[in-house]
Amino acid sequence: MQYRSADESNLWPRLFSEAPELIHEATRRGVTVSRVRVVTLPHSDYHRWLLSVTNVRVDVGEDIRYLPRHLAGEVPPDDWWLFDDAKVAYNLVNATGNPAGLATTIDPWLAAYYVDVKERLWRLAIPCAEYVETDFVQP
Repeated sequence: MQYRSADESNLWPRLFSEAPELIHEATRRGVTVSRVRVVTLPHSDYHRWLLSVTNVRVDVGEDIRYLPRHLAGEVPPDDWWLFDDAKVAYNLVNATGNPAGLATTIDPWLAAYYVDVKERLWRLAIPCAEYVETDFVQP
């Protein structure tokens, strides 16, 4: 199943076909690849789909955890990535919600802020294999 889109030229197929190889290459070199997905309940169609394909990334070494939004406390509104605890990258979307690129910063204050957020959310989050067995997914 592919995540639906009115624009068939979107990036989803390419992103999902190339990402596992990149993750596997990185984790083989000892790089840690991890993420917390803060999700609203009940799950949207998108998050149900994401849950159905997450095992591909977990199988190549990405540590993915889930955290229901109501348990997360304060969460930054942006979709962001943190690299080496020093660089923050923001996923950008256009007015219709389609991917529009990235913005990055190495501002030390912002990096420190996101390190704190990452550590707090990581402690609260549930590993994917456990999450899919919870009442959040299997009511």
